[in-house]
Amino acid sequence: MSVKALCLIWSAAVLALSGSISAPAVAQSAGEPLRLEITQGVVEPVPFALPVFIDQGGAGAWTSQISDLIAEDLVGTGLFRRIGSEAFIAPVTEFSPSVTYANWKAINAQALITGAVSADGAGGLTVQFRLFDVFSEAPLGQGLQLQGTEAGWRRLAHKVADAIYGRITGESGYFDSRVVFVSEQGPKNARQKRLAVMDYDGANVQYLTDASSLVLAPRFSQDGNRVLYTSYESGFPQIYQMTVGATNKVPLPVPADGMSFAPRYAPDGNTVVFSAAINGNTDLYRLRPGGQAERLTSAPSIETAPSYSPDGSQIVFESDRSGTPQLYVMPASGGEAQRISFGAGRYGTPVWSPRGDLIAFTKQNDGRFHIGVMRTDGSNERLLTASFLDEGPTWAPNGRVLMFTRESAGANGQPALYSVDVSGRNLRKVPTPSAASDPAWSPLLP
Repeated sequence: MSVKALCLIWSAAVLALSGSISAPAVAQSAGEPLRLEITQGVVEPVPFALPVFIDQGGAGAWTSQISDLIAEDLVGTGLFRRIGSEAFIAPVTEFSPSVTYANWKAINAQALITGAVSADGAGGLTVQFRLFDVFSEAPLGQGLQLQGTEAGWRRLAHKVADAIYGRITGESGYFDSRVVFVSEQGPKNARQKRLAVMDYDGANVQYLTDASSLVLAPRFSQDGNRVLYTSYESGFPQIYQMTVGATNKVPLPVPADGMSFAPRYAPDGNTVVFSAAINGNTDLYRLRPGGQAERLTSAPSIETAPSYSPDGSQIVFESDRSGTPQLYVMPASGGEAQRISFGAGRYGTPVWSPRGDLIAFTKQNDGRFHIGVMRTDGSNERLLTASFLDEGPTWAPNGRVLMFTRESAGANGQPALYSVDVSGRNLRKVPTPSAASDPAWSPLLP
């Protein structure tokens, strides 16, 4: 079976699990129309061969580092398996469009990735790659060349991996992205928290604030250049905005007679929706550029954790107006809200998928916490995780992976970041230098 056929089966499996298709199909024979059989959300990883990229001048160790990171990105999805070089029939000694497919079929490789790296001696790197479908004996797309710097070699590798992922799965990747989160240190009763940003895989950690005041719930803007967060710097919760890479921060002009928290950008990248507690009542507010904060809800209950739909027309949020925390959807300008969560337990921290098809959430039921997803009308609820404490999901840019906080039990329990794909497979811990919580995924970097 070709790489493309395997990719279609995987895509349909994920769609079936997310409720986007309803009818199963069966795999096709050669020459027949494509029919896919979906029986469960487990897919055998696609085996691929990735020889170390060729050094085309001064690249040195960059060739193996870039090759290995590309492979790590792909393998980390749970959809791909790298074939070790010890199985290769013949070494790859040049970057060529010609491939001896029989050598790769003999080791059961479904995909072959070849590439080359060159350095200009002034800190610049050029990476080229080609992707081949071994079964069909044909290239998958045209060769691609990317240019960057030695300092940015990881981004070059992530971009290549994104391109390969996209060609095989038909979807955009998520490797060339960042995550902003709260880095934590110290005991539970004296925890120090500061904002940090890192590559999606935990590399290149940079700290955005010091630990002098409590910080919570960072959120990226749509361009990935700004971050909203809640700080207790003034002694009570207040929303700040910061430019990534700069140390300056500015408070959001929100109502001064209350506490503001749980901010999130609208798809336009400038409007902000948030919660504010004023005179003992917590409601949702909207702040548009150059304007005053507008109140969107007026119930006597607690309304919080708002998240926009990708088209900006609706907001999903958490409210206890029914007696327990549940999820509601309303127009982005306010108005009547429709409850969408009806299962047992409490629901919170909803966030709309960038694909627009699902809403992720935190659920507490029978003493356990879960990360789950449901359709935007509340149907087809599925729980992806279960533990002592799982909370605060955030979507990868392609809407196929979620990252969240998991905290271990006990007096010495620590929060850590984990990821899981939308089918509930491939649960992985994300490496961070210390305890970590409140992740928020950026869009793909430009």
